[in-house]
Amino acid sequence: MQSTIDFWTEVVTVWNTAVFGVGLGPIFIGLVIFVGFLVLRRLFTRVVLVALNGISRRTKTKFDDQLIVALEQPMRFVFVIIGLYAATRFVSLPTQVDGVMTQLIRSMIAFTIFWTLYRCVGPLSFLIDKAFGALGRTSLGDSLKQFIAKLARFVIACVGIVAILEEWQFNVGAVLGGLGLIGMAVAFGAQNMIANLFAGVTIFLDGIFEKGDWIRGADVEGTVEEIGFRTTKIRRFDKALTTIPNNKLAGDAVINFSHMSNRRIYWKIGIKYSATEGQLREIVNGIKDHIFGNDDFEIDPAKVTTLIHVDSFNDSSIDILLYCFTATTNWNEWMRIKEDLA
Repeated sequence: MQSTIDFWTEVVTVWNTAVFGVGLGPIFIGLVIFVGFLVLRRLFTRVVLVALNGISRRTKTKFDDQLIVALEQPMRFVFVIIGLYAATRFVSLPTQVDGVMTQLIRSMIAFTIFWTLYRCVGPLSFLIDKAFGALGRTSLGDSLKQFIAKLARFVIACVGIVAILEEWQFNVGAVLGGLGLIGMAVAFGAQNMIANLFAGVTIFLDGIFEKGDWIRGADVEGTVEEIGFRTTKIRRFDKALTTIPNNKLAGDAVINFSHMSNRRIYWKIGIKYSATEGQLREIVNGIKDHIFGNDDFEIDPAKVTTLIHVDSFNDSSIDILLYCFTATTNWNEWMRIKEDLA
C-alpha cells in the first residue's frame, strides 16, 4: 500500500514539474489557449478578410485591394503572437525561460511591424508621386518609383534586422565600431558599389532613361530591361543580355532613341550625268511633292529642317541631298515610309 502511495506521489511530482519545473496541466491549458487563437485566426481570415476583399473590389481604385493583400499575412501572424503571449502569461514559467520567451515575443512583434511596413511599400508607392509633386515634379516614371520602392524596402529590412538583434541585447553599433581595419577594408572594397548606387540615383533623377527605352551607351545598344542598385540590364537587338555598372553608364554619353521627337531620313540620291536639267528638276520636284503633300512627314520648319536639293557632283553621278523627318518614331512605320518614298 505504501509503495502505491509513493508511486502516486512521484506521478504527481512529475505532473507538476515535468517541463522546466512547470506542470503538465498548465502547459496543456496554455496549448489550448494557443490553438484557440489559431482557430480565431482562421475565422478572421474567412470572415473579416473576405468581407474586406468584397468591399475593396467594389471601389474604383486598386489601392485598397493591394493594401489588404499586403496586410493579410501580417494580420494573420498577429494572432500567433497574441496566442503565444496569452499562453506564456497563463503558464508560470521559470524566470530564465520566461525571459527568453519575452524576448522571443518582442522579436516577433518587431518582425511583424517591419514586415508590415515592407509589404506596404508597394501599395503606398503613390505617395512617392505626391512627395515629388510637392517638390515641383508633376510625376515620376515607373522605373524611378520602383527604384525608390526597392531602396525603401532595403532600408526597412536593415532597420528591422537591427531592431530584432537589439531585442536580444546584440549591440550592433559596438560590433560595427569594433571591426576596425576590417571595416575600413570592407568600406574600401565597397567604393564601387556605393559609386554605382549613386550613379543609379543620378540616372533616375535626371531621367536619362527608363525601363523599356532604346538607348546606346557604354558601347552597348539595346532596350533597357532592368535598372538595379548596382547595374543596368540591356537587351541587345541580337537578344543578348548585357549587364553594365551604373557608374559606367552615368559617366558615358548615353543616346536615348526612345525620346526622339521624329525619325530622320538622310539620303544621297545619285543621278546619271546623262540626265538633262529638266529631268533633274522633275526628280527634285517629285520628291518635294511626295514629302510636302504627305502626312507621314513632319514639315513644320519650327520643328525640323527639310532639305531637298541638288548637292554635289561625284565621279559617276549628280547627287541629290534628301534630308527630312517622319512624323512617327516607330521603327516599322519609319521603314514603311522609306519604302514608299523609294
